[in-house]
Amino acid sequence: MDAKMRISSDYRVSEIDKRIYGSFVEHMGRCVYEGIYEPGHKDADEKGFRNDVKELVAELNVPLLRYPGGNFLSGYNWEDGIGPREDRPRRLDLAWKTIETNEVGLHEFIEWAEEVNSEVNMAVNLGTGDIDDARRIVEYCNFPGGTELSDLRIRNGREKPFAIKTWCLGNEMDGPWQIGQKTAEDYGKLAAQAAKLMKLVDDSIELVLCGSSSSEMPTFASWEAEVLDQAYEYVDYISLHRYYGNQENDISNYLAKSLDMDNFIKSVVAIADYVKAKKKSDKTINLSFDEWNVWYHSNEETDNTEPWQVAPPILQDIYNFEDALLVGCLLITLLKNSDRVKIACLAQLVNVIAPIMTEAEGDAWKQTIFYPFQQVSDYGRGIALTPNVQVESYDSTDFKNVPYLESISVLNEEAKELVIFAVNRSQTEAINFEAQISEIEISSVIEFSQMSGFDLKDINEKNAKRVQPNESKEIELDGQKVQATLAPLSWNMIRIAIAD
Repeated sequence: MDAKMRISSDYRVSEIDKRIYGSFVEHMGRCVYEGIYEPGHKDADEKGFRNDVKELVAELNVPLLRYPGGNFLSGYNWEDGIGPREDRPRRLDLAWKTIETNEVGLHEFIEWAEEVNSEVNMAVNLGTGDIDDARRIVEYCNFPGGTELSDLRIRNGREKPFAIKTWCLGNEMDGPWQIGQKTAEDYGKLAAQAAKLMKLVDDSIELVLCGSSSSEMPTFASWEAEVLDQAYEYVDYISLHRYYGNQENDISNYLAKSLDMDNFIKSVVAIADYVKAKKKSDKTINLSFDEWNVWYHSNEETDNTEPWQVAPPILQDIYNFEDALLVGCLLITLLKNSDRVKIACLAQLVNVIAPIMTEAEGDAWKQTIFYPFQQVSDYGRGIALTPNVQVESYDSTDFKNVPYLESISVLNEEAKELVIFAVNRSQTEAINFEAQISEIEISSVIEFSQMSGFDLKDINEKNAKRVQPNESKEIELDGQKVQATLAPLSWNMIRIAIAD
């Protein structure tokens, strides 16, 4: 099968906001406890955080971490997690029916995030919380000193403000499962007033309004329109959440599900722009896709977990090769929409539907989805170029005209390289890939990395890293033309040096 791609620096999607490579840490399952934090572990630092996990997180190059939830957020009091650990309360977490010890709180997490070179996307509780709680946490975190709350932060060991820039106004407030579920009108009004107070404390912050919990919600679209109508002038982003699975064991349909993500994004953009026009506003609301991933492997195990444990093993999806291929397609989709998607968070970071797995008192290792995320986070920095691809397509159970090649290129002028990311969706045919490049003078191939040839159900385990990228020699340059062979069912990254 042949595929031709035209790449030109004259046709650009957008400068990519680095926060599109964010992730998510929720106080849920073994994400925090036995994940990033395990005192007594042989690799734990003096604060109890695992160095082996820190090293893997640093490899992922995650610039932003959404925290502390998630459904957990809507019943959480942030003040439970400050001050001396011995004085902190143990609480019932009603969202996940577990016990929260509050050993890891605000200071510990933010300082850990700084160690792994990540900023924090802090979420405020608008379930059981109110607008004054939202004001108080911004003052505690961001005000320099001389007030009750900022001085309390200083007494708790942090003189310099945390200076958190990005804040989420609650979580999935339309969901019947959510503590403090609200109607769109009620949530919109509450979020607007919380946002107003928060920005009075610190007018430099950016705020994310809750969109629908999923595009499958019965109130999708009307929810977005209503909450934006209420809060438009006070917020900067609206959130999207979406998870995918292959319950039908249909690889053709599974790998087409990135088309659903693309449609979801374009639908929310249309709604946001409708409200902009309705309000005759000069302000554009961008998107925060702050929960996305594959999630379906662990549902049965999670349903059978005994309640009221500390850090029970829930939502521990073990990812396989086909999941890595879909994650690659989803990453490409985010880049294709980087003109409006400025923040995205792979949910979650460790153990809970995560690229990193740990064993209590044992090892940490990379799941299959670690690799496409790492490669795009490392090398997908710069300018996303408009993809112009000619390739055959197919119809699947749920989707029409699915291109066999999913691809995008990124121009990194600072690093002097052009990077192409591509997924071959065909189960049987290699793609003879040809990229014709104009307005960019190329000089050599830096790297052609490919994940292919694995069984679709192959997984990685602590002592068996079966599924990972390998170098391919099936590439050549011919002037301004790149020619490569993309194996059937493959994730590919091509890095090309730009001439001085």
